[in-house]
Amino acid sequence: MRSIKNLLPFLLFTIVISSCNSKPVQTAVQDTAKIDGHPAWIMQGNIYEVNVRQYTPEGTFAAFAKHLDRLKEMGVQTLWFMPINPISKVDRKGSLGSYYAVSSYTAVNAEFGTMEDWKALVKQAHEKGFKVIIDWVPNHTGADHYWLVKHPSFYVIDSVTGKAKMAADWADTRKLNYANPELRDTMIAQLKFWITKSDLDGFRCDVAGDVPDDFWTRCITELRKEKNIFMLAEGDKPSLNADGFDATYGWNEFAMLKRIAKGRRTALAFDTSMKRTDSTFPKNTLRMMFTSNHDENTWNKADYETMPGESHAPFAVLTQTMKYSVPLIYSGQEEPFLRAIKFFDKDTITFGKYARADFYKKLLALRKSNAALSSNADFIRAATNADDKVYAYFREMNGKKVLVVLNLSATAVKAKIDNAAIAGNATELFSSASEDLKVGKEFDLKPWAYLVYDYK
Repeated sequence: MRSIKNLLPFLLFTIVISSCNSKPVQTAVQDTAKIDGHPAWIMQGNIYEVNVRQYTPEGTFAAFAKHLDRLKEMGVQTLWFMPINPISKVDRKGSLGSYYAVSSYTAVNAEFGTMEDWKALVKQAHEKGFKVIIDWVPNHTGADHYWLVKHPSFYVIDSVTGKAKMAADWADTRKLNYANPELRDTMIAQLKFWITKSDLDGFRCDVAGDVPDDFWTRCITELRKEKNIFMLAEGDKPSLNADGFDATYGWNEFAMLKRIAKGRRTALAFDTSMKRTDSTFPKNTLRMMFTSNHDENTWNKADYETMPGESHAPFAVLTQTMKYSVPLIYSGQEEPFLRAIKFFDKDTITFGKYARADFYKKLLALRKSNAALSSNADFIRAATNADDKVYAYFREMNGKKVLVVLNLSATAVKAKIDNAAIAGNATELFSSASEDLKVGKEFDLKPWAYLVYDYK
């Protein structure tokens, strides 16, 4: 028989193993479910872009947190925060600088709060059922990032000046050099830092198309070993989806919607944009659809000028119900805040009316509850006698069906649908009126009218 002294190491080993088995490493059960390679939670989800600086008079994480319950009530699922990192001071634009001129990838902008404030916000959001992603700027840093001194080889160097080149024509930035393997390793490590530090659910990657495709293939594979994250690329090229990004920007679709809203193209033209995605993007692609975002609002006056007044609604419905779509709402669209928000200076969004909140709430609730509006649900175009003005379609999945009828014109029209799929009892989302729809149903549509039928 062994002595107690000889058994002690084995007893200690047993105690440690038992302790590890009785306590999970993570305090929360991680959602690992996937559909078509994407996190399952995004398929009937949505994104709300948070402009922290402008969201409240304080412009802080703590001040934004006071809006969480309101946004949850509206049906928001995924919160995308514009970059939360500190901003470079060298060559700074405006009084506060650009979010996208990062001076450190592993720190928090002190104007917004502390790292502990950020972690508290993420924890609070998770407890309320939100997913949280942050904006990541991999193509360039700000003009005084410490890498410029500590790791000059991380940058593309101008052969004439011997200094780091600026990215594109953004004078407050410096272009990163992805030919350097050490930069690639460092960038991946710093992305992982945020997953482990604050339990993030994913990233929106700025100008992702300007970073080499092979970096993304490796990077996303490694990040997904940490967590079942959602990856959104600011870009509109098929290779980004092939590299592992879940969703890319529907820039092409958005550009066509703007032309239709201005009367420069007919409703039929949107089919052309969709055919491009069908024919050139990988199977199971997701696309972020929108009527505005931070760039489009500030620089191109979306949506208050590109789709003004009553014309906004049918295009918003389309982004929420179209195939492939992961729909976006930008800060203030639910108000609506109808002017450009400054990019480099403090310019607080004024909230109070929330005039569009109920409109979005109904759409987001239907998307969440009805599998027919899942990003991968079947899409069936419904021809009408007025397809130059009316865009109509069915979405179907798992025995669920939705019919969407949109008048994308400033002209009243009577549109008839002869498709047999129309037959059945359905409830119109916005009026709550139930109707027994029949083949040959004629819809009397006012300018910019929109109808969404949920079949029972």
